[in-house]
Amino acid sequence: MAGKFVLSNAANSQYRFVLKAGNGETILTSELYASKAGAQNGIASVKENAPHDARYEKKNAANGSPMFNLKAANGQIIGTSEQYSSTAARDNGITSVKSNAPGAATEDKTA
Repeated sequence: MAGKFVLSNAANSQYRFVLKAGNGETILTSELYASKAGAQNGIASVKENAPHDARYEKKNAANGSPMFNLKAANGQIIGTSEQYSSTAARDNGITSVKSNAPGAATEDKTA
């Protein structure tokens, strides 16, 4: 099963999307967007930037757990990973985003 973006409503009339792997696990979560069109542009940006190694910022969360951000060419964060148990698991998450995002369909769950 292929990966997919799930676009949904968030609090305060905002929008967010997640990228899910083929197994249904969330592998990337967006920031909040003020408009649905903004979130859709964010999805397009993830698809465009996901294949590029240089767009991934590998880091540790405040508690020390490995994680990553996917950034656009302008340096803006367009998606954040979950926290992983190891750097190898984080690197597998990046590989999953790279393979799932470019061709992923969008499931629109907005009201």
